[in-house]
Amino acid sequence: MENIETGLLLMVVGMTTVFAILLIVINLGKGLISLVNKYAPEEEIAKKQVATASPLAFAQSGAVGGQETAAIVSAISMVTGGKGRVVKIEKM
Repeated sequence: MENIETGLLLMVVGMTTVFAILLIVINLGKGLISLVNKYAPEEEIAKKQVATASPLAFAQSGAVGGQETAAIVSAISMVTGGKGRVVKIEKM
């Protein structure tokens, strides 16, 4: 019975120590992140303006009508938040 008590005591002490060390590591990591963000903030990269093709250019190609093309270009712009662009429209 003495061996089981010693084993349980060692297990509790070991798990408590590991838990305490993990809490210390987490807090030190958060502190390091806040220091880096405070003294070395991320540089903002200037976004390059992407020229999107006009619906008229696709309508002239004859693949789809002008209103359909405008709807497709508008939907892609809304879904991608202005980051996507229509390159080619083909009828299937």
